[in-house]
Amino acid sequence: MITKPTPALLMSAALLFLGGCSVFDGARNENLAYVARPVEQLYNNAFEALSTGRYDESVMLFDEVERQHPYSEWASRANLMSAFANYQSRSYEEAISAARRYISLHPGNDETVYAYYLIGICYFEQIVDVGRDQGITENAYAAFEDVVRRYPETEYAGDARLKMDMIRDQLAGKEMEIGRWYLRRNQHLAAINRFREVIDEYETTSHTPEALYRLTEAYLAIGLRGEALRAASVLGYNYGYSDWYADAYELMSDSGQAPEIEPEADGWNFFGLFR
Repeated sequence: MITKPTPALLMSAALLFLGGCSVFDGARNENLAYVARPVEQLYNNAFEALSTGRYDESVMLFDEVERQHPYSEWASRANLMSAFANYQSRSYEEAISAARRYISLHPGNDETVYAYYLIGICYFEQIVDVGRDQGITENAYAAFEDVVRRYPETEYAGDARLKMDMIRDQLAGKEMEIGRWYLRRNQHLAAINRFREVIDEYETTSHTPEALYRLTEAYLAIGLRGEALRAASVLGYNYGYSDWYADAYELMSDSGQAPEIEPEADGWNFFGLFR
């Protein structure tokens, strides 16, 4: 679903010292024993492990850089690379924790924007279908919103905005699922509240045409013909080409009160794909 981000500046910096160093002799499940080693050797071994997909080993070695050389310039870089290695291994909680620690220790660094962005990506990749709780989805939105607010002119903010649009569509889909559930059980007022939420809070998402149709349907079911006509008319004005409006027009015609706008017979039926 997502193209994995690469912290290019960090990785290119590591290449300055890569080469000519002995490679760590294998990852272990337990913590590393403290064996004093030069910072360049530790960092380059960690970077090589990361580059070859040995992510758990890479995390341990980057953490060892911080443990053995906490005041070196490599320590802060190792902290962020440890977060990235955890992300690569899908250890999202550990990646988020490491990224947050980096932010708290180095709030003014140039790479801090990536730490904020990485938190959002970690949540984003855990988003589940609309049939389940959307707490992770909301966390992802908040994290990307933080990137846009703090670093609006960066490339990370640009990508964050795109992902926020995707997240809004997901959250709107959740509201639609709940609304349809209420509608099937003839709990029309509860359904109307959900569909109104989609229209008011997520009007630019792909779910708006269906939400307007469902509103038309629900209002008719409880006898609010004027509200039903208003919802159908808004649907026709904005999405007259959609199958949802064709259905709403037919529904209102059957009730004896068709909207003024007739459906566009040969319109672009993109939104019909979401039925």
